[in-house]
Amino acid sequence: MGAARWRIEILSGLTVALALVPEAVAFAFVAGVHPLVGLYAAFIVGLITACIGGRPGMISGATGALAVVMVALVSAHGVEYLFATVILMGVLQIAAGIFKLGKFIRLVPHPVMLGFVNGLAIVIFLAQMSQFQIHDAAELGEKAADPVWMSGTPLAMMLGLTVLTMGIIWATPKVTSVIPAPLAGIGIVALIVIGFGIDVPRVGDLSPISGGLPSFHVPFTFMPISTQTGEYGDLLAYFTWDTLVIIAPYALILAAIGLIESLLTLNLVGEIVNKRGGASQECVAQGVANTVTGLFGGMGGCAMIGQSMINVKSGGRTRVAGIAAALFLLAFILVASPLIEQIPLAALVGVMFMVVIGTFAWNSFNIMRKAPRVDAFVIVLVTVTTVMYDLAIAVVVGVIVSALAYAWQNARRIHAEVDMMEDGTKVYKVQGPLFFGSAEGFAELFTPHEDPDSVIIDFAGSRVADQSALQAIEAIAGKYEGEGKAVQLRHLSRDCHELLTNAGQLIVDSDDDPDYEVAVNYSVKTGVMAGGH
Repeated sequence: MGAARWRIEILSGLTVALALVPEAVAFAFVAGVHPLVGLYAAFIVGLITACIGGRPGMISGATGALAVVMVALVSAHGVEYLFATVILMGVLQIAAGIFKLGKFIRLVPHPVMLGFVNGLAIVIFLAQMSQFQIHDAAELGEKAADPVWMSGTPLAMMLGLTVLTMGIIWATPKVTSVIPAPLAGIGIVALIVIGFGIDVPRVGDLSPISGGLPSFHVPFTFMPISTQTGEYGDLLAYFTWDTLVIIAPYALILAAIGLIESLLTLNLVGEIVNKRGGASQECVAQGVANTVTGLFGGMGGCAMIGQSMINVKSGGRTRVAGIAAALFLLAFILVASPLIEQIPLAALVGVMFMVVIGTFAWNSFNIMRKAPRVDAFVIVLVTVTTVMYDLAIAVVVGVIVSALAYAWQNARRIHAEVDMMEDGTKVYKVQGPLFFGSAEGFAELFTPHEDPDSVIIDFAGSRVADQSALQAIEAIAGKYEGEGKAVQLRHLSRDCHELLTNAGQLIVDSDDDPDYEVAVNYSVKTGVMAGGH
C-alpha cells in the first residue's frame, strides 16, 4: 500500500472518529449510561471489527438501534446487567457465525433493502434534531428537564453553520482530493467558530469526553457480595438461572438487531466497493467485539451505516481506516478531549445530513412507480417500521410480507392442460409449482367423478415442493381410488420422486430417464392414498 493510500485511509479514519464522538455520547444518553460507556464501546467494537470483520471499510460502534432496547434493561436492573447482557449478546453472535447463520441475510429481498436504507437515513436525520435543542440547565432554568427548540439568533447560527459545512463537503471534491470532504467541512467550520469566538453549541456541551483507558471489569451481577466476607464471589458460581432469565431476552434481541444491521450494512458497502461474502466472518467479529466490550465496561454495538458511508465516500477501502478511526477515538478520550470538545456540533450535523442525502435511495421513488404494487408497499412498510419501531422488526416484517406475496403469486400460477389419449386415458398436464399455497387450487383442477377409468397426472411443467403438495396428491389419488379408477404420476423430477417415495406413496414402474433424469411413469400405491401416512 503506497503513501497516497495510507494518507487517504488515515484521514478517512480521522473523519469517522470525529463523527463517532457525538453519536456515541448521544446513544449513551439514550441507553441511560455514562457517555464514556458509549465511547469505550465505539472504540473497542470499532477496533476489533476493523481488524477481523467481514468487510474492510465498514465502521462499527455504539448505535441507536441497540440503545433503545438497552434503556429498558438499564432502568429496571442497572448498568451491571447491561454489561452482562452485552457479553451474552456477543456469545450468541459468535455462535451465529460458527453455524453460518449469516448466509440467511441473502433471503432479504431488494425492496426490503431499499426500505432499510431509507428508514435508516430518516432515523439518522431525526437523531440530529436533538442538536437543535437547548439542554443546558442554566439556560432553561425550571424547564431543565424538558429541552426546548432553539429560536432566533442561536437557531440561525446553527442552521447557517450546518449549511456551510454541507456546502464545503459538496465543493471540496471539485477543488481537491487531497483531504476527505467531510474532514474539510469539519475543519474549516471549526476554525471559523473558534477563530471568531462564535457562541454555538460544541461537542463539550454534550458531555466531557476525557477519560482513561478502559479497564477489565467483570459485571457485578455475576458475582454476589458474600454476606460473610463482604467480597465478590466466584464468577462461575454465581452465573445463575435467575441472572440468565433476566439478561437472555435482551441479549437475544440485541444480538438479532446487531447482526441484521451489520449484515445489511455489509451488503450495502459490498455493493459500493464491489465485494461479496464475509457474512459469517462479520457475525464472529461482531460477537468477539461485543463480548470483549462487555468485559471492559462498554455498552456494545454493531455496524453503523452512517459512519460506514462517511468512510467509503472519503476513500476508505482497507482495514487501516477502521483501525485508525478507533485509535483516533481513543486518543480523543485520553489526550485530545479539550480540542475535540471545541468542535461545533453544527459541523458534525452537516456531515451527517450529507450522509442522509447520500444514503437515502432516491431512485426508490422511481422504482415504486414502475415496480409491482406489493414491492412498493414493502419499501414503504419497511421504511416506516424502521422509523417507528426498530430495524429488526422492520426487516422481519418486510421479509414476511414479501414471502407471503411471493407465495400468493405462485399459488395463482397452478393450472392444467387436459388431453385425451387414443385409448381413452385422460392426461392432466399440470403447470406451475405445487406447494402449500397452490395445493387447494391443484385439487380444483380434477374431476374424478367425470373422468375415465384411467388418468395420468403429468408433472413435466410442475414441481412437487413440500408436504402440503404430497397431501394434495394423496387426496386426489384417494378420490380416484374411491371412484374405482387408476391414476398414474408422470414426469416427476428425481427430488420429487424421493419426496413421494419416502412418504410411501409410489411404486416405480420404470427407470429414470438416463438423459434427463426424470421419472417417466409412477403408479400410486393402492391402499396408501386412502389411509394416509
